[in-house]
Amino acid sequence: MTERCRIFLVDDHPLVREWLANLLRAQPDLDICGQADDARSALAAMSASPADVAIVDLSLRGSSGLDLIKDLRERQPATAIVVLSMHEELFYAERALRAGALGYVTKRESTSRIVEAIREVRAGRVYASPEMLSQLAGRLVGRTPATVASLSDRELEVFRRLGEGRSTRQIADEFHVSIKTIQAYCTRIKEKLGLESGAVLVRDAVRWVEQEYRR
Repeated sequence: MTERCRIFLVDDHPLVREWLANLLRAQPDLDICGQADDARSALAAMSASPADVAIVDLSLRGSSGLDLIKDLRERQPATAIVVLSMHEELFYAERALRAGALGYVTKRESTSRIVEAIREVRAGRVYASPEMLSQLAGRLVGRTPATVASLSDRELEVFRRLGEGRSTRQIADEFHVSIKTIQAYCTRIKEKLGLESGAVLVRDAVRWVEQEYRR
């Protein structure tokens, strides 16, 4: 009998983890070996008991899923990573794949896509939706303007959190850094996006988040 694929779930929403666990346990070749709601717990658990595949959300409590992906690639190189995210693929998929993920699936897609992605990355193949591949191809030939896409991973996380209504102090506490560090990120974001003030930065961040969640 073929050994079942061990899967670790990382998502800060308990209902999402429960839904995923129930979905995957119904598959004859898949099994859940652990769950976590933040990066630190996930790294500790998978260090003690490595998984074949990790399903990672990009928005985690107190950290970035992109940082977790990078840490997993370094510490658990045998673990294949699938990103399951609500975020718009255009801005996040390339970053996730560059960080070390092998698969990218949005939470809007069918459950069959999630199962298919797990099996593909377990076999060492990259998995992505046709829509995502089209978007990435567009970026490669220069059709995507250098706006939000020009931000670094951490700058993008700060920008998104500003758009979700967090203050610089809240963002600093979430990332365990000083307010000055977050203010420095905000300054670089303004420079890259050509924004003249902090108020305009927050306004544009809110608009971007609203557009993203409407997609």
